[in-house]
Amino acid sequence: MNQRARIAMSDDDVAAFLESSRKLQLATINPDGTPHLVTMFYGLEEGRIAFWTYGKAQKARNLARDPRVSCLVEAGDDYDELRGVLVYGKAEQVTDRDRVMAIGMTVARRMTPDVPDDLLRPYVEQTGRKRVAYVVERSKVVSWDHRRLR
Repeated sequence: MNQRARIAMSDDDVAAFLESSRKLQLATINPDGTPHLVTMFYGLEEGRIAFWTYGKAQKARNLARDPRVSCLVEAGDDYDELRGVLVYGKAEQVTDRDRVMAIGMTVARRMTPDVPDDLLRPYVEQTGRKRVAYVVERSKVVSWDHRRLR
């Protein structure tokens, strides 16, 4: 077995890793073709990466023009601890306001663990007025867990 196959995560491991993580690196494509890379808190909607942002943000403008994204979630400091999931896909904009708010709550819960929903809801309702949400439809997933090399 080659090293790449040894470190790849199973589908269940990928799902568990995405469920346990809080932030991702989101890459969209700028008008000039260069990558636009930002760190985002995210949530999951039926196992798919979901996030929200202000409607006038660069990433939202990029996604309106070209919905292709790369989402990197990683962990570990030393080489033998590195783990990660790279999701390629298309970010589909969510237009239903109730669903946008639900995604906002999911993201807010990850941003502020252990804060009760009744304290998060006013923040989500306030900031949600100017936000748009997206769900990533995967086209490819690449994963690695260097702990398997031990």
